[in-house]
Amino acid sequence: MHELVGALRSYAWGSRTALAQLCGREVPSAHPEAELWFGAHPADPAKILSDGESRSLLELLETDPNRELGSVAPEFGGRLPFLLKILAAEEPLSLQAHPSADQARYGFDRENHARVPLDSPMRNYRDDSHKPELVVALDRFEALAGFRDPLRTVDLLNVLAVPELMQYAELLAAQPDADGLRTLFTTWITLPQAMLATLLPKVLDGCVHYLKQVDPAESPRQAKEFAAEAQTTLELAEAYPGDAGVLAALLLNRLTLEPGQGLFLAAGSLHAYLRGIGVEIMANSDNVLRGGLTPKHVDVPELLRVLDFEPLRLPIVEPEPVGPGTFRYRTPAPEFALRRFELAADAEPVEIPRTGPGIMLVTAGTVRLSQGGAALPITAGSAAWISAADTEIRAAAVDGPAQLFCACVGE
Repeated sequence: MHELVGALRSYAWGSRTALAQLCGREVPSAHPEAELWFGAHPADPAKILSDGESRSLLELLETDPNRELGSVAPEFGGRLPFLLKILAAEEPLSLQAHPSADQARYGFDRENHARVPLDSPMRNYRDDSHKPELVVALDRFEALAGFRDPLRTVDLLNVLAVPELMQYAELLAAQPDADGLRTLFTTWITLPQAMLATLLPKVLDGCVHYLKQVDPAESPRQAKEFAAEAQTTLELAEAYPGDAGVLAALLLNRLTLEPGQGLFLAAGSLHAYLRGIGVEIMANSDNVLRGGLTPKHVDVPELLRVLDFEPLRLPIVEPEPVGPGTFRYRTPAPEFALRRFELAADAEPVEIPRTGPGIMLVTAGTVRLSQGGAALPITAGSAAWISAADTEIRAAAVDGPAQLFCACVGE
């Protein structure tokens, strides 16, 4: 086992305080800090610290995949199949979806054949992998995820009381299914700019008027039912004025995760993280198809090709207790599994079960990892790489309670 230093990535939507506070650094940071990557993705691999020297985790795996990855090496082509991150969003991320495995392979090969450079901003597929993902909230975490039940969306459009929206509400009411959602989403995301510039301000006015209906004694039950959706629409429009993604967001589930709750997103699920800090694990991929709320490349035809328009119930993953202070997050993804350990002060060390190689990430306090006679202290914001050859790893809190996440290959 070795200490693992994450790769810090700065994006405009990141936070100047969240990651710095978690890692015990000076606040505020010089730049918005969005993600800490703990993995072996070629775009930004984490660093292994050993005997005072730093080495790329990707290089270590390429040098000795059989020892480091063990029996899962052949199954995943000698690559670590998951990427673990800490994500800190101060502002909304782009409206986006990720491809299925077949879509990723086809898209990657197609763009390679077209000789689109891997670092081109016009590139959709930077690798040949799909990207199912799970985010677990460390504090209150807000997101848009999956298409809402169409009849609920009809209710939302009706209570906004915008005459120009009625034709769209009627369209969806007449076909309240995936095909109806596809039609409406496609219509909105491809609206000519002149039409969008006329419609969007009226929708925003409708949101403002709706939110002013604050007296529950005089308002019907629905008066505040969509308050979060209306407020989010206004916030998105302020951050991305004139963006068709603001309209598209009206079609999505608006949800809030409390600390410890998870959100799982399969291929084709349209989503946007709004704000919060969380631990995120995904298949080892950087493939993103964007639909708006971003100055980056948006490829609407390709997005429409990968989107799943089936209405999605809130895809919240509740932690499953599997022992004292130990919780598992179940997903169908074979590439990864995630457990959370709430380690009490002065408690006996806990054995860490895992499949193959693993990454132990500390998100609060200090944890001492031990194996045989060796011990490795890990502080918040840092992690440890555990090779497949490392056995009987135990963890204990040091000088107070601590929180530890264990990522490994799917169970």
